[in-house]
Amino acid sequence: MGSIDTPTITENGSTQSQAAAPSGGDHKSPASANGAQVEVSPEPEGTKKRRSSMLPLEVGTRVMCRWRDGKYHPVKVIERRKMPYAVPYDYEYYVHYTEFNRRLDEWVKLEQLDLDSVETVVDEKVEDKVTSLKMTRHQKRKIDETHVEVGHEELDAASLHEHEEFTKVKNIATIELGRYEIETWYFSPFPPEYNDSLKLYFCEFCLNFMKRKEQLQRHMRKCDLKHPPGDEIYRSGTLSMFEVDGKKNKVYGRNLCYLAKLFLDHKTLYYDVDLFLFYVLCECDDRGCHMVGYFSKEKHSEESYNLACILTLPPYQRKGYGKFLIAFSYELSKKEGKVGTPERPLSDLGLLSYRGYWTRVLLDILKKHKGNISIKELSDMTAIKAEDILTTLQSLELIQYRKGQHVICADPKVLDRHLKAAGRGGLEVDVSKLIWTPYKEQS
Repeated sequence: MGSIDTPTITENGSTQSQAAAPSGGDHKSPASANGAQVEVSPEPEGTKKRRSSMLPLEVGTRVMCRWRDGKYHPVKVIERRKMPYAVPYDYEYYVHYTEFNRRLDEWVKLEQLDLDSVETVVDEKVEDKVTSLKMTRHQKRKIDETHVEVGHEELDAASLHEHEEFTKVKNIATIELGRYEIETWYFSPFPPEYNDSLKLYFCEFCLNFMKRKEQLQRHMRKCDLKHPPGDEIYRSGTLSMFEVDGKKNKVYGRNLCYLAKLFLDHKTLYYDVDLFLFYVLCECDDRGCHMVGYFSKEKHSEESYNLACILTLPPYQRKGYGKFLIAFSYELSKKEGKVGTPERPLSDLGLLSYRGYWTRVLLDILKKHKGNISIKELSDMTAIKAEDILTTLQSLELIQYRKGQHVICADPKVLDRHLKAAGRGGLEVDVSKLIWTPYKEQS
């Protein structure tokens, strides 16, 4: 199973992907080297009949499909739709590439499918789930380095099936946000009146969305915002962070959730945004502050959660912003004088990202610290929950249990090796530029 590249996102243009030449349908007779037409043998009548008998393909059919890399990959037919004004068997098929994540599911035409590879329709839900998880781990660094899903990942079998049935077909194919046109990854439950829209146009400042470009242009002439509707709590160079209160900015909060759901799979969409604070990271220039990503957190969490959901938008991924958002959530916890932890359960990729952050922070301290240090002291210094410190150090085999207590074994060479494996820490949060007071409910 090879790695794949995510689509290229262009400025003021469509998402670029390589289109392979068709391999089916009607072809002209190929020309020989001297330009003469070469006769092509007609397809045997038996083959034609066999193909006709299997069309249209049933939902659940497994077949090989030509992808954007020009190669054939195994897919499962998730849905089908008849083409308007079409001949009897002219359908489009919505397929899931079983080697890859659901974000790459798409509508394909019949000529992209190798009908000689059609398999019997069988119920293989369990196999699909295992394959999907294998792919996710296989590609976690290639595709998804900064895309972290927090919570709602470990659904039970019945809930997972219900979720996948409801969200199996992407309803919005692309969005326009600022200067970018972005291919979406997953279904998002937009209001019913947007069900027939393959593309939506977002105002990058207030996040209102429209069906047509002309509507967006009219909106932009009236929209007074040049940044998210909240308080700027951090500014360092061209980076700004805005705190948006979901209670004060309900429409913005809901629109942000609709937008995020297009790029997060097993995320519960919160309609009651009053209970959340949204921290929106922006790149700023003379045209305004342009959203890069965000994280949300509950205003009051009994479980000490300092982060509920996190997303870096696709055009800004692999630039260290995801790591920056995680680090920022802990700087807020330090300001609150509390320890924090992300909402559970964590996805595989979420755990990978957090384990990388915890590793870098803890090992940096252990390298510089002289003498003994306890897990409680590490927790006080970093705002990382003691349980997260313990599991991280145990996974690195840096902790032993002696005489009824945990002892940290910090050999400098071992620390250097683990730090190198953890990779770079991304953009640093300049705490001196953070101007923020913890949230307090106004009476």
